Amino acid sequence: MAIQTPPAPPAPSRIPRAGELGTPQYRRLFGAGREVTIHWLTFLVTAVLVLAPVVPILYQSVRNQPLYAAGGAFTLSNYTHLFTSAGFGSIVLDTLLFAVLTTVFALAIAVPMAILLERTRFPAARLFGQVLRWPIYISPLVLAFGWIVVYGPAGFLTSAVREGFGWVPWNLYSLPGMAFVEAVAQVPIAYLFCANALAASDTSLENAARSVGAGPLRVLRSVVVPMLRPPMLYAGLLIFGTAIETLSIPLILGEPAGITLFSNFLYEQGIDSINPDYGLLGAASTFMLLTTIALVVFQTRLLGHAQRFVSVRGKATRSDLLDIGAWKWLGFAFVGLYVVFGALLPMLALILRAFTSLLTPLVNPFDLLTLDNFRLIFDYAPYTESIVNSITVAFVGAVAVTLFGTVVVLVARRSDFRFARLLETTAQSPHAVPGLIVGIGLFWAFTWIPGGDAVRGTLFALIIAFGIRALPSAYGAISPATMQLGAELDNAARVAGADWWRTVSRIMLRLLVPAMLASFLLIWTQMIREYAPAMFLAGAESQVIGTTAIDLWTQGETGSVAALATLQIAVTAVVAGLAGLLLKGKKHA
Repeated sequence: MAIQTPPAPPAPSRIPRAGELGTPQYRRLFGAGREVTIHWLTFLVTAVLVLAPVVPILYQSVRNQPLYAAGGAFTLSNYTHLFTSAGFGSIVLDTLLFAVLTTVFALAIAVPMAILLERTRFPAARLFGQVLRWPIYISPLVLAFGWIVVYGPAGFLTSAVREGFGWVPWNLYSLPGMAFVEAVAQVPIAYLFCANALAASDTSLENAARSVGAGPLRVLRSVVVPMLRPPMLYAGLLIFGTAIETLSIPLILGEPAGITLFSNFLYEQGIDSINPDYGLLGAASTFMLLTTIALVVFQTRLLGHAQRFVSVRGKATRSDLLDIGAWKWLGFAFVGLYVVFGALLPMLALILRAFTSLLTPLVNPFDLLTLDNFRLIFDYAPYTESIVNSITVAFVGAVAVTLFGTVVVLVARRSDFRFARLLETTAQSPHAVPGLIVGIGLFWAFTWIPGGDAVRGTLFALIIAFGIRALPSAYGAISPATMQLGAELDNAARVAGADWWRTVSRIMLRLLVPAMLASFLLIWTQMIREYAPAMFLAGAESQVIGTTAIDLWTQGETGSVAALATLQIAVTAVVAGLAGLLLKGKKHA
């Protein structure tokens, strides 16, 4: 029997030596590398997005005819009409007073709480620190509804106090009352600014003061409070600018009392008016835009000078928390009262109102339990569509803005693009453009541009508008993570022959995944709360939760508004929880 010899194994393929494969070859467009195309495309798209709502407003403000009308001529009469209109002076003064009171109230609440929780031995400081951040996830519109349910003229607590004492010491439908509600929505921002500054600051000055015999209260008064001037000023300007542009509080609390601020003046001129004066609306929008831009420029200069207050050094030391003795219980009462009556009680009352037919201290609410408020939402298709629209816009917008914002950051921070600094400034400039201005400007842009009518009134228009507002947040979330990545990563890839896009797509993007997830959560939260641009852009089939809630509120459907707000809180909480778990998993990976 013949024995067959098994076939010899194939010879192993020879491993190419270094340099034999050559450098990668990439397609070149018009003789330039593809990174040139990407850089210029990113710059042009960013510029168009930022200028799209601004240019039509500026142009309309100096035209004597609507943009969509034929003819027309240059004029400054719109500004003359605006500044000589009866009542315009009182509108400006009321708006300034509202913004000042909001800023003072917010800082007066947030700064002491930041000092107590970060610099003193405070009971349950970590728990209170987390609870104080919750209102960030809640729309000021929803918070205002909650406050009306509790502290409004027919509110739960108002009725109880009136029943017990015969009078009520507060009035939400006044400038101080409106400012206090807006301040409660802004307290988390001021608290985060001050708490983060205290957590990162060096305590050597405090130790020096204590070593020469200064008591805890003297250290807080003479060292800690002066060190907080930069975050207080920066947060104060941010809150002041936000109060000027806010629409929800003036619309819900101001209009019933006959109080007109600049934001609801724009709303009345643009939405409520049967024959809107587009020239006057353009001039008023330009005035508001210039005001917010001036505030942002002042913020930027202030932040530059704040370097004088740098307190984090290479040899930072950590001292023990200050023991302020019995004063801590007074501070505990202050923080506890704010948390319970300012944040938790309005939210709990709003949720309870969603499940009851009436909320009053005269009747046990558990005897009035019902699901009719939710039934009205889910039985009427446009209301249900507004929830779906909000979720769709927030999800698609958060993904799109995060991806585009990442590319903008990489071009601005990790490329040799000649206009990188200008791109960075352009991407952050929408921070100075209020939501109402974005809505009005894009409404005119879609009317002005051929084919724009096909976009206006669609979800795509809302994604663009909300995305423009959210672009600075995406840049701010991703840029710090990019700055932490060493340049040797780019250099190693470029030495191996990779071009800019191959380096970015194969290395940088993978390292930036945690920052991109954080950006997604931030943008999602911002977009699910957003509604101001939709007041001008949304069509009958593209309403969002905010616009539907205002519509229901004007109809007197308080229970349905509470149900809608409860659904928004639930959706936001679920997404925030899932994103938090995902981020936690990425950090441990």
